[in-house]
Amino acid sequence: MNQSIDTPKRLEALIDETAQGAREISHSVIDETEKKVLLLKIKKLLTTQNAVLVAHYYVNDELQDLADATGGTVADSLEMARFSFEQEAATVIVAGVKFMGETAKILSPKKRVLLIENEAECSLDIGCPIDEFSTFCDQHPDRTVVVYANTSAAVKARADWVVTSSIALEVCTFLKEKGKKILWAPDRFLGSYIQRETGADMLMWHGSCIVHEEFKAQALEQMKKEFPDAAVLVHPESAASVVHLADVVGSTSQLLAASAELPNKRFIVATEEGIFHKMKQASPEKEFFAAPTAGDGATCISCAQCPWMKMNDLQRLYNVLKTGQNEITIDEKIRVQAEVSLKRMVDFAREHIHPTVKVTGNA
Repeated sequence: MNQSIDTPKRLEALIDETAQGAREISHSVIDETEKKVLLLKIKKLLTTQNAVLVAHYYVNDELQDLADATGGTVADSLEMARFSFEQEAATVIVAGVKFMGETAKILSPKKRVLLIENEAECSLDIGCPIDEFSTFCDQHPDRTVVVYANTSAAVKARADWVVTSSIALEVCTFLKEKGKKILWAPDRFLGSYIQRETGADMLMWHGSCIVHEEFKAQALEQMKKEFPDAAVLVHPESAASVVHLADVVGSTSQLLAASAELPNKRFIVATEEGIFHKMKQASPEKEFFAAPTAGDGATCISCAQCPWMKMNDLQRLYNVLKTGQNEITIDEKIRVQAEVSLKRMVDFAREHIHPTVKVTGNA
């Protein structure tokens, strides 16, 4: 079974409105001298406040480099939360989006968790509100509820499992072997990919990532002809027609590893372009091209950029450190319930697997 529930039009409109607001946010332009002064101030505040900066692969290069330079990390959402939990720092600064800050707080309740930009959202999170999702779950009590990490703390609390793209296949395979039927949310493309690969009985929420859903198969086929020696790296939040053209399908960390390990000198990458920074650092001799997000004569909405990730910048980081604003708070009952679902995944990963990339082509 592979069924899904459609996203209400009002949620689609809210996602579009919120994304447009993120695109319109202003960023101060500063010269190199001002930037050096700002970086020194930020580093001093991180030290005096016993704070650590954790950044996602999709934020800008400056924040990624600063996280690396100050003892923080640049990683996917799960590793960001796990790193935050393992650090002795009293304060965690999250360069990413809201659900990432919540995930860090769920696993580190005694730490102060600050989000650089409080309005940094995610289309998957917005498109899966807890009231509608809880009703959907109640209508299917025979199913094991598995939700993607790109969801609110409340949705995680309603789930039996929380998974990231790097472990979703393994968890759903495990559940299928146990004879479990799955209720999946919110990304329908990732859910469909998992269903195809595992054959699991899955009932799906109908959400999507506004970045990954825009990659176009026809344009990608043409690009492959232009660069026949290039390996195609695709995140599984993309449409099935795009995934079908991939040499490697995997999470952000898995695609990064593939770009370094494969012998190809060129890569076409179908995920948010922020990952290029780490790919180029790991393999400076290689070339990376963004997969096309629109066909001939068409226009793109995201153009391989997450508008909410791009809200994060150095000035906002400095302001958060100065003021202590944008602190993540979660109702304790919800946090405890969400922690159970998250730790179930973390324990599974520790005990059962070492996630690897799925090579589907000749790369």
